[in-house]
Amino acid sequence: MKTTLTKNQIEQLLATLQARFEKNKTRHPAVTWAQVKEQLEKTPGNLWALFQMEETGGEPDVVTLHPQNTNYTFYDCSPESPKGRRSCCYDQAALDARKEHKPKISAVALAKEIGITLLTEEEYIALQSFGPFDLKTSSWLATPKDVRAKGGAIFGDYRYGRTFIYHNGAESYYAARGFRGKLCL
Repeated sequence: MKTTLTKNQIEQLLATLQARFEKNKTRHPAVTWAQVKEQLEKTPGNLWALFQMEETGGEPDVVTLHPQNTNYTFYDCSPESPKGRRSCCYDQAALDARKEHKPKISAVALAKEIGITLLTEEEYIALQSFGPFDLKTSSWLATPKDVRAKGGAIFGDYRYGRTFIYHNGAESYYAARGFRGKLCL
């Protein structure tokens, strides 16, 4: 799989990320675009992952949860679960367990392919403080091992003015459920 971008793709991606960054300053009040761009230039491999996040509908943006943290983390900030990452079960074991009507890929596998990790329950709840997100969709979340060992997986959404975290069989998949990821620079 190709993992390099053309100069034009890089320029367009950076322009898109900068415009989103400037439009949503409440997500990162103590950070400047110049700081983020400098870090991106030091780690050009991350541009591929950001490009994939963008291409699959994630609308990545820097989210600062702890102002003292000097690392920059991009979260999927699309209003709904990224459209290009829906209709997937949770992980490979869940995909293998399906007898019929298998989805094409699992959330965990696609996240790995893109180069990101699924948001945790805590990160998803924190993201909602900048939202709301997933008013019509839901997003698989990184599932604790004890829940996964029993065949389940967790997902979240926002309904009735609050964030909900639910469970489902990991092998389930729905047209309105995808996953949100993050990329730490």
